[in-house]
Amino acid sequence: MRTQEIEYGYEDLHLIGEFAVDDERPGARPGVLVCHGGGGLTDHTRDWTRRLAAAGYAAFALDYYGGGGRSDSERSGDRYAGLLARPERQRALARAGLDVLLTQPEVAAGQIAAIGFCFGGTIALELARAGADLRAVVGFHAGLATQQPAQPGAITGRVLLCLGAEDPIVPADQRLAFEQEMRTAEADWELRLYGGAEHGFTDPITDGIIPGVRYDQRTADRAWTAMIDLFTEVFEPQP
Repeated sequence: MRTQEIEYGYEDLHLIGEFAVDDERPGARPGVLVCHGGGGLTDHTRDWTRRLAAAGYAAFALDYYGGGGRSDSERSGDRYAGLLARPERQRALARAGLDVLLTQPEVAAGQIAAIGFCFGGTIALELARAGADLRAVVGFHAGLATQQPAQPGAITGRVLLCLGAEDPIVPADQRLAFEQEMRTAEADWELRLYGGAEHGFTDPITDGIIPGVRYDQRTADRAWTAMIDLFTEVFEPQP
């Protein structure tokens, strides 16, 4: 497997993402944009990016903070807060990362998905709401609220949300509002609710940092399988 850092920019930000691909597999293959959580582009995000490459995809982990998404928790918090109320900037940063993925020769045209964790899942959803040409969008313990709900027909691909039933950060009323948004948008969507799971269930690094955040390997494995099953459905077989 080959991994490489790719430098790019958006406005005043110097961004550094990570691209991963298995060069032993010939030809172009579906591409997956990976959006990190509010804590930055951590080892957790890089691990999933490389797992996707090992599974036969070309994956690019974007950076929406700058400098490779590496920062201490205090600076990450400030950057997260600065983005939270700015959906247009979220969409633009996601688009910048998507443009990098689309320029990679290993990526098959028209065969693109976006995934994200926590706030990264929110950003992936905002990209879909903005009408990006995506076959699928997958959010793991992602925030669902938005200031700019999807308009009818805007979301072009399948939407899958994997959430913990005991997640206090994405409570039931937020899920219900999202369901209504998806119905109004006439989207093809699915919500998987995992009993006993809390927020951050895919990420061992965040386990127990605050109440309501807990890593759960079994749930993480189930969510990974749900994502791969969706990709198998939406992506065209490659020669």
